[in-house]
Amino acid sequence: MVVKQKTLANSFKIEGKGLHTGVNVTMNFLPAPENHGFKFKRVDLENQPVIEADVDLVVDTSRGTLLEKNGARIGTIEHALAALIGMDLDNVLIEVNNEEAPIMDGSSRYFVEAIEKAGVIEQEAEREYFEIQEKIEIFDEKSGSHIIALPDDDYRLNVMISFKSRVLNNQFATLDSISDFKEEIASCRTFVFLHELEFLLNNNLIKGGELNNAIVIIDKEVSQEELDRLATLFHHDRVEVKPQGILNNLDLHFDNECARHKLLDVIGDLALLGKRIKGRIIASKPGHRPNTLFAQALKDALKKNQTAPPEYDPDAIPLLDTLQIKELLPHRYPFLMVDKILSFSETEVIGVKNVTCNEPFFQGHFPDEPVMPGVMLIEAMAQTGGLLVLNKLEGKFSTYFIRIDNVKFRKKVVPGDTLIFKMTLSSPIRRGIATMKGVTYVGSKIVAEGEFMAQVVKQTEN
Repeated sequence: MVVKQKTLANSFKIEGKGLHTGVNVTMNFLPAPENHGFKFKRVDLENQPVIEADVDLVVDTSRGTLLEKNGARIGTIEHALAALIGMDLDNVLIEVNNEEAPIMDGSSRYFVEAIEKAGVIEQEAEREYFEIQEKIEIFDEKSGSHIIALPDDDYRLNVMISFKSRVLNNQFATLDSISDFKEEIASCRTFVFLHELEFLLNNNLIKGGELNNAIVIIDKEVSQEELDRLATLFHHDRVEVKPQGILNNLDLHFDNECARHKLLDVIGDLALLGKRIKGRIIASKPGHRPNTLFAQALKDALKKNQTAPPEYDPDAIPLLDTLQIKELLPHRYPFLMVDKILSFSETEVIGVKNVTCNEPFFQGHFPDEPVMPGVMLIEAMAQTGGLLVLNKLEGKFSTYFIRIDNVKFRKKVVPGDTLIFKMTLSSPIRRGIATMKGVTYVGSKIVAEGEFMAQVVKQTEN
């Protein structure tokens, strides 16, 4: 089933204090075009620099996830990003007037409620997934975290946390489908141990912290006098310790709310991959550092998959054979450069050409060292891309080159080679203009690649 990309139907605003900076922050969430992804715009800085939600830009994970690009920063973004993924969005521009997102109540709840009110609309472009095909895992020795991705037909997560604490020892959380995020995960708040809270206070690190935006876990004996001092520091009424070992300033939404919040953080940090995930994530003792290390491992695997050749089964029946191709393309011998089409999707086509010594261009290129001319490889890719466009249309159309960019030839093509062409739409076809990225493989090696722009023209009847 084809899934389309989505963006906001209307913009919305979130205002609050940054947890660590304590400054008032305004975030404006705006609809964005197809293939835009999630981006932050620092409207308070000169030239309003844009920071992509990209794991390559992570510079610190000690107190949340912090991105930096050309000196512009944005931090504590994981709760907002988790809400965007959990509410099934792909393209959003976030304008922010400081370097930290507001903490709100320490969960994704306020972001989710605002998205629900603003609405979500479908766009024309097809959503691209990173489908986990084989196990991917990391082990972070510093934190003891172990994270695994396994194949699955949805985005599912299992998270286990473990602390040396009588109050919060082992806790487990599961999300059976990302579509359950709003009900099962969004309202789960961050948590902090009392000893960590004291350290943060003493080092002036949570200027915007309030007792109501975190679950405070009491992991040691503490006097009421000390609790009263803590309440005063946070401008809060008198607090006491509940039987569960937490402060009585709030009630838990779930018995395992802490583990669920860690699952929320995993979703937010893995959003930095830049692609929607189809797979099961199993995380033991996750945190922002191992989460972003794992996002980088996923990105490395994604890049490897994107450059890997398509699977080719010579015994498979093609979707289009030579006779069917000739019904769509006007090219004929000696200029028809595609033998068969293996697969079509909304945005991609895979084609094949078998190169033999009987190709007419080998007579002059070169008689003693036959090498397929680069221009013929470009033509073959263009014809394959043209079939993707023409197969979508009713009636007689032609495609004409209007631009070729970034063409590279990496390896000679000689008689006996089987060429596999992969042509992918770079953006939806608009006003009769199609733009594509093309890659040609022989075996596992890339032999040529380039970017193509063509005009689609309806044929006139004579």
